[in-house]
Amino acid sequence: MQFQWLINPISSQKKINSLSSELNNLDPTLTNILIQRKIDTFDKAKAFFRPTLKAIHNPFLMKDMDKAVNRLQQAIENKQKILIFGDYDVDGTTSVALVYSYLKNFYPHLAYYIPDRYTEGYGISYQGIDYASENNFSLIIALDCGIKATDKIAYANEKNIDFIICDHHRPGNEIPDAIAVLDPKRTDCSYPFDELSGCGVGFKLMQAWTQQTNKNEELLFSYLDLLAISICADIVPIRDENRIFVHFGLEVLNKLERPGIKALVQLSAFKKKLSVTDIVFTISPRINAAGRIESGNRAVELLVTEDESEALNYGKGINGLNSDRKDFDSTITFEALEIIENNPAFASKKTTVLYNENWHKGVIGIVASRLIETHYRPTIVLTHSDGKASGSARSVQNFDVYNAIDACSDLLEQYGGHKYAAGLTLKLENLDAFIAKFEKIVSEQIEPEMLIPKINVDAVLTLPQINNKFYGILKQFAPCGPENMQPVFMTEKILTSDKIRVVGENHLKMEVFDPNAPETKFPCIGFKLGHWIDQLTEGILFDIVYTIEENEWNGTVSLQLVVKDIRLS
Repeated sequence: MQFQWLINPISSQKKINSLSSELNNLDPTLTNILIQRKIDTFDKAKAFFRPTLKAIHNPFLMKDMDKAVNRLQQAIENKQKILIFGDYDVDGTTSVALVYSYLKNFYPHLAYYIPDRYTEGYGISYQGIDYASENNFSLIIALDCGIKATDKIAYANEKNIDFIICDHHRPGNEIPDAIAVLDPKRTDCSYPFDELSGCGVGFKLMQAWTQQTNKNEELLFSYLDLLAISICADIVPIRDENRIFVHFGLEVLNKLERPGIKALVQLSAFKKKLSVTDIVFTISPRINAAGRIESGNRAVELLVTEDESEALNYGKGINGLNSDRKDFDSTITFEALEIIENNPAFASKKTTVLYNENWHKGVIGIVASRLIETHYRPTIVLTHSDGKASGSARSVQNFDVYNAIDACSDLLEQYGGHKYAAGLTLKLENLDAFIAKFEKIVSEQIEPEMLIPKINVDAVLTLPQINNKFYGILKQFAPCGPENMQPVFMTEKILTSDKIRVVGENHLKMEVFDPNAPETKFPCIGFKLGHWIDQLTEGILFDIVYTIEENEWNGTVSLQLVVKDIRLS
């Protein structure tokens, strides 16, 4: 795939010099990156480099929080049974684990419920409400779902079951008639940060209840590992209080005090300190595999157990499900790519929408993401589920796929999600009409440049500018993620030494140097860039875009460039 490299602008030299001076003569390149990210004063830089839990927002600023806390406390005082209900993905299962485990310290009459992906589908279900009614639960706390469940909340009200909804998805035209609806994306909610994960909204409920009942918040903060996992897995922006939660959540996570997390780390043969990347690529897929392949209950059991041997058994089971998930993912991606490549009509389309009744429902969201890696356009992958077509959508940079799906709502039974990811269900007889309308809507809305994958470059560097002092500050930009991505650099007109080869599954391993400063050499790894080896011959100048990381090998730590793309100079 050919990428367009976009170099971020350089701020005024006066502004860079002023902030650099305030920050103890911080490197001008790094100062400029801070300014690009709107960290343009000493106080903002201090908050960025020295996060504190004192800076998280007052939970009572969220609409309905007072109603939610009062109803929760009423249930506790009256010894009513409370059901903690959550979605089957990572955000949902960590939400349930956090709220259930934390409340369990103070109140025994609790249970949790995760809907079955295949028999109940996403969100609050009639089966779940019936379960609550049959087992005398008076209050349900719904996590990472519920904002569009108006009919189901009405059904629960008929059965005298109250709901507190904790969601972070976009509301529809009608807010459900629950006791409290906590969602920072409500247009009538003035909470100062609207990009919390579902687990984040559940955490704010627990924080508010903790404050109102005059409990020490230190115990609650020991659950920040679960919140950090949800934020990283759900790909919400890592800025504002999310960045604070991830910073301190990683500290909790790396203590490995939660048996379930410790088991996953042991089974992954992981030996280094866990980072955001490790959560995204090692921890989250395993937690997610439970709900994708079998039941999200398996993930919650793992996360709430306090017994290490029990956790290891749960972990082994989830590891096995993750292996199955990889197999389904690989097979379906191959089949989907074949369909696209064998149908010439896709060549002129602005979208990819595929349906196969035999595809595994649990992995089609992953497959949609995989397809965008090779065919860069808004993508929907659908399969047969309970007599209907059900699936997941993924989008490209800067295009709002949720809005495009919303414009097709007359053909849909159910839908919800975010700008870049959504879920939807429709009748099989509406499938062709939906595919045509979605293509039409996207074609009308999408700009041509949105269909070209881009790499945003934070700064142009020469290799001699990279040293341990520079990297020492760069490391403090972490935790990185959406809206605070790991800084990307470009270096032009470099050469490779004879230490160049292809390793693993088409990864390019090489050593690069600046011909004007040949003594400055850096090892590089370019994942899936092995096809460049024949072009990077001796004496050929080329440019790279990359991130900088530490690489530990045989006890020695050195800087390594992780190459994202290459072009000949």
